[in-house]
Formats: sequence, structure tokens, C-alpha cells
Amino acid sequence: MPVYDYVCERCRKHFQIQLSYSEYGKTPVHCTQCGSETVRRRIGRVRIARSGSSNLDSFGDPDSLDHEDPRALASMMRSMSREIGEDLPPDIDEVVDRLEAGEAPEEIEKDLPMEENGLDF
Repeated sequence: MPVYDYVCERCRKHFQIQLSYSEYGKTPVHCTQCGSETVRRRIGRVRIARSGSSNLDSFGDPDSLDHEDPRALASMMRSMSREIGEDLPPDIDEVVDRLEAGEAPEEIEKDLPMEENGLDF
């Protein structure tokens, strides 16, 4: 059954609703946060199904990645996010922003509670 993305015009909450094709456009959609009917459908990313090995192959040889270059690491992380069709969580997005700015992973690790979140470089 298809999943549709919406945003509430009142409280700005993003949410998803699962509707059958026959229900879409006929069943009223309410915000899951505030209950408002003033919602707008969001058009999500186009996703192309590929095999898991095909997805991994598109990233090339991990040994060829320059582990000393924070920008290269950030680029790989952004590419992986786009490839799987998911946005990075806010805390990871902050890390990637800092890597793109050229900060060393060791410096970022000092500032963020990485071990508590199960994150590690």
C-alpha cells in the first residue's frame, strides 16, 4: 500500500499516511500532531530499486577513500544518503557539515557525544 508524505499547514509537522489507491483523494487526511485538516501533500524523492550489491558497488573501493581528507569522507556520506534515498539524521548531518568545512574527525569527536549515540569514526 502506498505511503504519502504530508506537511501540516498549521503546526508544520511532517508526517506520512498509508492509503490505498482507491482511498487517495477520497479519504480526508488529518495531521497526526494537531488533528488539522489543513495539510499539503509533499512529493518525495524518486527512488529506483537496485540490488544491495549494486548499491554498494556504486561507492567504489572503500580502500581508495582518502581517510585523511575530511571533505572526501563527507562527500561519501552524502552520496550514501542520496543513494539510499534517506536524509541524514540531524546529528549526523551536523557532523557531515563540519567534515565538509574541513574539520578533522578527531576534533568533531571531541565536541559531540559520539560514544553515547553509538557513533564512531
